[in-house]
Amino acid sequence: MAIGGESRAGAGLLEEPGTGHPGRPAPGTRPTAERDSALPCGIGDRKALPGPSKERHGYGMDLDLAHLQQWIGREERAVEILTPNLVQRFDATFDRESDPGAGSAAPPLIHFCLAQPIAPTSALDPDGHPARGGFLPPVPLPRRMWAGGAFTFHGEIRIGATVTRRSTITDVVLKQGRSGPLVFVAVSHEIASDGRPALSERQDIVYRDATAPGNAAGLRATPAPAGAHCRRVTPSAPFLFRYSALTFNGHRIHYDAPYVTGTEGYPGLIVHGPLQATLLCQAAADLAGAPPARFRFRSLSPIFDDADFTLNATRGDDGMRLWTARIGGPVAMEAHAEW
Repeated sequence: MAIGGESRAGAGLLEEPGTGHPGRPAPGTRPTAERDSALPCGIGDRKALPGPSKERHGYGMDLDLAHLQQWIGREERAVEILTPNLVQRFDATFDRESDPGAGSAAPPLIHFCLAQPIAPTSALDPDGHPARGGFLPPVPLPRRMWAGGAFTFHGEIRIGATVTRRSTITDVVLKQGRSGPLVFVAVSHEIASDGRPALSERQDIVYRDATAPGNAAGLRATPAPAGAHCRRVTPSAPFLFRYSALTFNGHRIHYDAPYVTGTEGYPGLIVHGPLQATLLCQAAADLAGAPPARFRFRSLSPIFDDADFTLNATRGDDGMRLWTARIGGPVAMEAHAEW
């Protein structure tokens, strides 16, 4: 059975099957600093690195875990008014319709497009992200990716409301993966709409070493099954560019084909992790007739713009299981929704 109508969209980037990592409470509050942008992707079960807290990686630099953990407890606050025009651009990007009038409920996960970090063009790294340091710890690994996240919804974000995001670094963990050392950074976000709690988010970011061109597509895996509900999606370049613009995301892997294929060694433009999560959350809300109360997702493998992929959903006793997969490929992102 099809989920809604035809659309164009994206997912996360990854090389190895992934899980999150355990968070821990922040021991204190440190100075507010500029927040780095969220990244696409996910990585899998990892064993903690034994021995000292310093680990040598491929660029000859030390990973000083004790230094990076000084960022735990650091906070950042950002504010933005949700305008009807932003809602209209969001809906147009996803080929959806909603009421853009002031006071109406905003579409699910539109908060990804609000209160994003703002850095001058001259302050961007070569990959298009803001330079290291600031709110997020300056992890000396070149690849930054979105590993997954979870949401608990407390209330609706209303159009015309002042949306406040309060973010806190809750954990920094060093682990070992097949491709080398991995640093997981956990961030909690509390989102309010006109001062009323709207949602709580946990964001898992992973940093890793560069993968040699030709090996970046990751491990081959068993093709994903089709869900009881399934819809085909075309991740066109205009769609990826539009979502990058909505989220003020300068990461070149989403819109610069010569860069992503020539420098990072991937076969095509990479579909955003939060875009993929938004599609799955929209599908869950459409099928259930109401937005979920809780939603979690995890990136497992990349999706590129060189082939279509599917949105899949199957209902269960404990909610709805959802996933995306490239046509003929493995699960790219898995998610679970509860009401």
